[in-house]
Amino acid sequence: MSKTLIRGAKVLGGEPQDVLIDGEVVEAVGTGLSAEGAEVVEAGGKVLLPGLVDLHTHLREPGREDSETVLTGTRAAAKGGYTAVFAMANTFPVADTAGVVEQVWRLGREHGYCDVQPIGAVTVGLEGKKLAELGAMHESAAGVTVFSDDGKCVDDAVIMRRALEYVKAFGGVVAQHAQEPRLTEGAQMNEGVVSAELGLGGWPAVAEESIIARDVLLADHVGSRVHICHLSTAGSVEIVRWAKSRGIDVTAEVTPHHLLLTDELVRTYNPIYKVNPPLRTERDVLALREALADGTIDIVATDHAPHPHEDKDCEWAAAAMGMVGLETALSVVQETMVDTGLLDWAGVAERMSSKPAKIGRATGHGRPVSAGEPANLTLVDTAYRGQVDPAGFASRSRNTPYEGRELPGRVTHTWLRGKATLVDGKLT
Repeated sequence: MSKTLIRGAKVLGGEPQDVLIDGEVVEAVGTGLSAEGAEVVEAGGKVLLPGLVDLHTHLREPGREDSETVLTGTRAAAKGGYTAVFAMANTFPVADTAGVVEQVWRLGREHGYCDVQPIGAVTVGLEGKKLAELGAMHESAAGVTVFSDDGKCVDDAVIMRRALEYVKAFGGVVAQHAQEPRLTEGAQMNEGVVSAELGLGGWPAVAEESIIARDVLLADHVGSRVHICHLSTAGSVEIVRWAKSRGIDVTAEVTPHHLLLTDELVRTYNPIYKVNPPLRTERDVLALREALADGTIDIVATDHAPHPHEDKDCEWAAAAMGMVGLETALSVVQETMVDTGLLDWAGVAERMSSKPAKIGRATGHGRPVSAGEPANLTLVDTAYRGQVDPAGFASRSRNTPYEGRELPGRVTHTWLRGKATLVDGKLT
């Protein structure tokens, strides 16, 4: 069994310590550790975190391998410090059966850069009309616990209620893409001052907020768990805060791009900024940061949405919605939350590792950095600053909104059950 000694790492941003990995587990954490024959990694004050967990990733396989594959997506995840990702169901064919989710799960196991946990569709074909095989997907080898029609909203209240009731039987969760479809017909960007000035169809905040309000009430009514995908407005924050104060079992995520970017960028008409839900106002951004800091928003999830060049290099109205995010997420969180003093590194570990692992029931992930725990770890050079260059991405797609932008922090090493998947910033 191989051993690795990480020397002088700031565990969760604390005082420098040594961490000894023996095989797949952490053997010891302390000072002055040594191990004969161990590979030594000089951390030099870098921050050591538990491996990151992304509850919202689009890997595109099967069906859109021109955008991403399980292999390229998990390589991107490893570069970003992730040891587990949850793969959304809007593939071709849709992941609405045991067979498709098992295919995705097995591809993740074969490639070995991070664990891949498929998310099952709530409805057949994401059409919102008939419940998918929720029980069969849960009982499959993939052991699905999270279900979502992400990309589309489960807008039928009866279907949503039935899904919440069904997953309650095995402790599952429904992750809702909150978008009232009638209120967003023809929408191209956030509804507000900028959309009015540009003459682009507006996407009102109430289209998100009304679905969240309905779904927390449904979850309360049936006593089930609901998770809100990519929450993006100040009003949504207040609804979730109210629901939690009532004891409703709701969790919520925010994306890195909604923590940093605003709808003012749409003035460039660059489709790289076209995303679902849309970039909102500065007021919304500040509310999201505050809510992530105080725990109203539970986690950061990337909504990594790769697209080929031709789907973004076109006029705004014809462009696909979405941004890649796995390889830049931690840097954006450092800039918006850590460097601003809103979160410390222990708080980042909670919101990007332990809580998403708990919500998704990702066994072995999001665990403390302590003896006897699985060696799923991420080492971060927080002092680094550099410009984002998508040419160096491991993802098959390059649709990042941060190209040329200087961001802090760089993941230097990632370990999945003691095996290095990233060493000195390079994939193994």
